[in-house]
Amino acid sequence: MAEATESMTVSASPDRCFEVADDIERYPEWAADIKEVTVHERDDNGRPSLVSFRAAAFGRSTSYTLAYDHSEAPRVLAWRLTKGDITTRLDGSYEFVPTGDGGTEVKYHLEVELRVPIPGFIYMRAQSRIMATALRELRARVESSA
Repeated sequence: MAEATESMTVSASPDRCFEVADDIERYPEWAADIKEVTVHERDDNGRPSLVSFRAAAFGRSTSYTLAYDHSEAPRVLAWRLTKGDITTRLDGSYEFVPTGDGGTEVKYHLEVELRVPIPGFIYMRAQSRIMATALRELRARVESSA
């Protein structure tokens, strides 16, 4: 299993960053690797709590289902894998920390385990790409819609 955390500063409030990250049904509009999103369940506040994704990964299409945890909202949006075709673990979180100047430090944490072993350098390169892309695309979406 690989685990990583990266962060990036976004020129928007933590609430706005959370709002965009929690609008999971719109991910295909701005997250390049996400091709399809299906919300299966919502919590008592109407927020997606069980969501299936179809995404591009390792040059192919992959499907997985995540259970979202809103217990620390709007400071943290967390998820854990409930089902995946190439992953046995895909757990993570966004944490939104105010920077004091009206911006937000977005911390992205991800734990990934694949069903099939791949060479470490390919795994690390893919993980780095996923982390950087997720943060850049979230920042672009938040700042363009602020």
